[in-house]
Amino acid sequence: MLPNGTYRKFIVNDKPYLLVIEDDAGLREQLLWAFDHYEVIFAQDRKEAITKLRRFEPSVVTLDLGLPPNPNSYEEGLNTLKDIISLAPETKVIMVTGQTSRKLAVEAISLGAYDYYVKPIDPHALALIVERAFYLNKLEKEHKQITEISSGHSIKGVLTGCPLMQKVCRTVQKVAPNNITILLNGESGTGKEVLARALHEHSPRANQPFIAINCAAIPENLLESELFGYEKGAFTGAAKQTLGKIELAHKGTLFLDEIGDLPLSLQPKLLRFLQERMIERLGGRNPIAVDVRVVCATHHHLDELIQAHTFREDLYYRLSEVTINIPPLRSRIGDATVMARLLLTKFAREFKRPVRRISQEALEAIDNYSWPGNVRELENRMKRAVIMAESQQITLGDLDLPKHEMHAMPFNLKHIRDTAEKEAIQRAMNYANGNISKTAEILGITRPTLYNLMEKLNLSEQALVHEH
Repeated sequence: MLPNGTYRKFIVNDKPYLLVIEDDAGLREQLLWAFDHYEVIFAQDRKEAITKLRRFEPSVVTLDLGLPPNPNSYEEGLNTLKDIISLAPETKVIMVTGQTSRKLAVEAISLGAYDYYVKPIDPHALALIVERAFYLNKLEKEHKQITEISSGHSIKGVLTGCPLMQKVCRTVQKVAPNNITILLNGESGTGKEVLARALHEHSPRANQPFIAINCAAIPENLLESELFGYEKGAFTGAAKQTLGKIELAHKGTLFLDEIGDLPLSLQPKLLRFLQERMIERLGGRNPIAVDVRVVCATHHHLDELIQAHTFREDLYYRLSEVTINIPPLRSRIGDATVMARLLLTKFAREFKRPVRRISQEALEAIDNYSWPGNVRELENRMKRAVIMAESQQITLGDLDLPKHEMHAMPFNLKHIRDTAEKEAIQRAMNYANGNISKTAEILGITRPTLYNLMEKLNLSEQALVHEH
């Protein structure tokens, strides 16, 4: 037993907290070994239980209904349940009692208990109930997280909690209804085509064609005919009249991907189309009017290409009536881990694999990795990991991340962060005159989060109030 009254075995960082509220010392020792997969926190009465709940924020609690000062009565246990549900409504509480009364069970469930277990305790049976409770809690948290980070926009295929990316999504929604030319600028794999489709789907042209062409993927001698089409006999092999991508997009949206790779020889013709909204097919003589909304994308810095005289400045200004810069995944703090969990569910279902979770070590690697290939690379890594996983858990080895690309937090930076957090908590505590609730409010965090920070930084309330 540790000095703070917490029972622990070997502490493993990725073990979830399980709060066991039980006044019987022998039963506590028995349950400690039964719950080997969790970091078990014990409490013997209502007051200690609430203190531990606030400090550790456990996802699951087992609660003995017969608590001191009167273990033969269930009033204290039910009141403890009420307190837990009030403070942490998402916590799964499993009631444990020797009473087989159906009325008592119904009352406990109606107050918010997750489940009801009647003594004598079979550790293996109770462990199964606890495992299900943790799994359900995890699913609910992930669903809530996904709902929250998607609530700021309605862009299909974009999952983000990053303010930078949320701003991009809001910009897409604002400019989509307007018939202006958009330039999407971002690294490869950041989702430029997803946003281009969103611009189309949120516009009045949504029911018309969305035609995409990759300017870097088609040889220069074929690109002109792909864009503008050709008449029969225009060149050797032109056996019939063929419409180009621009004409096929009539009334809809034309997406020119990798516009920075458009050959210099074709740029004047594209510029003329953007100015006049008229085209001529190769071998044709009659101009054809085309009503199309143009969206472009590139991973190049077009201003540098202009300086290098490989991209026309006048074309750039025609294409960039509105420019939207898409941040790389490494700048979208927290997005990689959220997306990884979602991709795990998607690929596990697609490949019929029993993989259910990602190890803590793998999650930390996902968070620290720089993702040079952005979202596309994350999708490929997660697909591989789901296929290669040898258990229900994705490990670091399954991800096969290049070690030289993983940038863990350096110690000196951690020291700087810890020092800054200590100073911020000290200042807020002094300003609030030692009031924990007021301190948390000033810092913009919850009381449990503040308690966790104080424990991590080895700060006590008394020391904080008196430090200067």
